[in-house]
Amino acid sequence: MDSLKAVILSRHITAEIVKPMLLGIALLVVVFTGYSFAVKLSQAANGVLPLPVVVRLIGLNSLIAMEILLPTALYLSIISTLSRFYRDSEMTAMNAAGYNETRVIRTVALLSLLVAALVGVISLYGRPWAYRQSYQIEADAQAEFDIRKIEPGHFIELQDAKYVLFARGVDRKKGKLSEVFLQTESGSGARARVQVIYAREAYMPPVQLGKARSFEFRDGYSYSLDPSGSQDTTVKFRQLSIPIPGIEKDTSYRRKAEATMVLARSDATKDIAEYQWRLSTPLATLALALLAVPLSHSTPRQGRHMSFILAIAAYTGLFVLTSAARNWVGDGKIPAIPGIWWVYGLPLLLFAGLTWAPRLRWRPR
Repeated sequence: MDSLKAVILSRHITAEIVKPMLLGIALLVVVFTGYSFAVKLSQAANGVLPLPVVVRLIGLNSLIAMEILLPTALYLSIISTLSRFYRDSEMTAMNAAGYNETRVIRTVALLSLLVAALVGVISLYGRPWAYRQSYQIEADAQAEFDIRKIEPGHFIELQDAKYVLFARGVDRKKGKLSEVFLQTESGSGARARVQVIYAREAYMPPVQLGKARSFEFRDGYSYSLDPSGSQDTTVKFRQLSIPIPGIEKDTSYRRKAEATMVLARSDATKDIAEYQWRLSTPLATLALALLAVPLSHSTPRQGRHMSFILAIAAYTGLFVLTSAARNWVGDGKIPAIPGIWWVYGLPLLLFAGLTWAPRLRWRPR
């Protein structure tokens, strides 16, 4: 087969794979975005997170998800395209022209290497950056909480459920709440106490990160409850001020947000698991793409369902094993070597068997 025909057929196969892949990515992003929006919508409706913040968080979560969505869309696109080629006898015509399965594998491998490189950039750099941004945005939004943004008739948790707030009415112009309930806990162990406040109205000025704030209550009751029940107190007040500590900048260690090079130097098992996961996503992209070539093999009269059933089973098995291996490494049950790398040997062995041992390949009777 001359080189010009090979180039033309390679470009044809690449184009036929890329078109459904882009459509698949778009559909997967829409589904993922819709699911994320449904999860975050309750926080936006309650006023805990402003809608623009929710939109930014969904965008960052979508970027994180691309390390999974891109390989998935590529894999399914290869299965769909090559299965159609077999059903429509296009693959038979290509083979007759000298464009055999080895050339198809080479074309798919070149395309998958490009996608794998993009997935690697997202996993190694985009993923930790997106997590850092998400954590910071959520911390800032909680620190700058404004009671004028909450919806009446909803219980709202503040500062990781240290405070539970309920208001029957909200005056957004004056920034006041009416018929207010606040529960807070202080101390621990034998000194633990629960304070429950009910007031006719309350006010809390907007604050910023790191600044102290206080709730101002008017005309109500304060109940201080002792878990043992021996020192409960009740106070009626006309005006009561409850200081709420300001939220300081979050400097806690979060491995998902740590730079990849930081994880590479760590000896902690969970850091090793996270590091290996980031490195493995390009390998998963390549392994799935290669495996899709023999799995898409079918005869002209064979339906598309069997190919997709086998493809979905292989895809599900790979990610279930990868997730399990990642947890095993993080828990110290498996050492860093072999770590999670052994999992990717399975689809590569299956690819080799289906490609170079035709009698192992499933064929209809």
